[in-house]
Amino acid sequence: MSSDDTAPASLNPTDSPEGQALSDRNDNRSQRPDSEAFKAFMAGNWAPAPGELPAASPVAPHAARRRRAISDRFPGERIVVPAGPFKVRSNDTDYRYRPHSGFAHLTGLGLDHEPDAVLVLEPVEQGTGDDGGNHTATLYFREPAGRDSDEFYANARYGEFWIGQRLSMAQIEAQLALRTADLAGLEVAITKDAGVVEIGGVGIRLLREVDFNADALVDTSRINTGVDLEKADALDAVLAEVLSELRLVKDAWEIEQMEAAVAATVEGFHEVVRTLPRAITHPRGERVVEGAFFTRAREEGNDLGYDTIAASGNNATTLHWIRNTGHVRAGDLILLDAGVEAESLYTADITRTLPVNGRYTEVQRRIYQAVLDAADAGFAAARPGRKFRAIHHAAVTVLAENLDAWGLLPVSLEEALAPEGQHHRRWMPHGTSHHLGMDVHDCAQAKRELYLDGVLTEGMVFTIEPGLYFKAEDLAVPEEYRGIGVRIEDDILMTAEGPVNLSAALPRTPGDVEDWMGGIWGSTGE
Repeated sequence: MSSDDTAPASLNPTDSPEGQALSDRNDNRSQRPDSEAFKAFMAGNWAPAPGELPAASPVAPHAARRRRAISDRFPGERIVVPAGPFKVRSNDTDYRYRPHSGFAHLTGLGLDHEPDAVLVLEPVEQGTGDDGGNHTATLYFREPAGRDSDEFYANARYGEFWIGQRLSMAQIEAQLALRTADLAGLEVAITKDAGVVEIGGVGIRLLREVDFNADALVDTSRINTGVDLEKADALDAVLAEVLSELRLVKDAWEIEQMEAAVAATVEGFHEVVRTLPRAITHPRGERVVEGAFFTRAREEGNDLGYDTIAASGNNATTLHWIRNTGHVRAGDLILLDAGVEAESLYTADITRTLPVNGRYTEVQRRIYQAVLDAADAGFAAARPGRKFRAIHHAAVTVLAENLDAWGLLPVSLEEALAPEGQHHRRWMPHGTSHHLGMDVHDCAQAKRELYLDGVLTEGMVFTIEPGLYFKAEDLAVPEEYRGIGVRIEDDILMTAEGPVNLSAALPRTPGDVEDWMGGIWGSTGE
């Protein structure tokens, strides 16, 4: 072939910088017509979009009170809280959307509403803002495009033809009692009058690392107006901290959501027990278990609150085993750590360790009972006014006492429990409790003095989850213990009278677990 016949492939104009842009190439597969006739035909003969306004959401007054708390904390400052954008899973496909928990908490928007939205609390004269506060709140989001627009059928991320109907500004305002504005006005809303506070500018606090476009916009504004970036970053960190601490105590609506998430999770555990006989026959039995729970999570709630741990046999000694690729064998234990996330984004977090064949062996029961006793000790220690860390201390003390009685500690019980000892933690290296809510590890940015050193208060929701993990390769324990991992986890609501186990409907004692499993199999003919 002569050089005159065709250009080499490397010089094809569509492969060069002057040809089709890389950003446009994902559209190559769509084969969408681009004729004016097609566009004109697509723009007409559609029924009007539903225009009725929804009733006010029960969460609206609670979200307003949360915004008021932030307003009281930061008078005179502009508060910027993004929902966050879509996150790419693979090429041009995204993960199922979930807004940042801080945004959802302040707005009441859960599910997959309004990617890219940003909540802005604009400072006003003290006492003249929303609900007598120091700010007016506006939700900036992408108004749904009309059915006569190209976006309706051509935009796979936002177009109604692709993803279904989205709420209009008027509908969101009616639902959440929250003023709205088009996202196109966000830049002005964030940057107007911004600058150094000491010379009359408006200070901005941003919830960072949620939306990089918002980060860039605020940082550019700060650079252009001479704001010290290091000091501004420190102020932003305080906002993240306060938003996290705001969720330490749940209101009545949040507690209802937690109860619903727990109830759906309990049903998921029932579903897992029903499917265990099939899991035994499958080379990836753990995936069968994982799938059974996931089905219930999607049927009853929004999604999983976190990746399910379905760990059978020695896999149960890996604390965050989420590969779930292992066999499920009769005679082994299976540790199921799972939670359903409600449509409001509140999640449960429950763990049970079940005998695959419905009966604990003597050694399995011994270990299970020790963990159960530790959980009960943690529950007994959880009382209003006591330190959060008291739960952990009570639980691990019981574990250490059992390990000592079994002759597993290399030192005396007193030496192990001393701060300079802690030998018992070889078999339980994690904490016993964490706060629970919109995030499975909720309130994680809260100050230590309000979390670990905080005081247990009415309205707090947290887990109690001791465990013992004897790895198959652990030569420090007798062979009969090796390959056994046990964790028991319940979700606890603190009331004025004391702790309430929200997940108490799920059996906990060895005998009750065996009876429960046998009852399910008997009723289904397994």
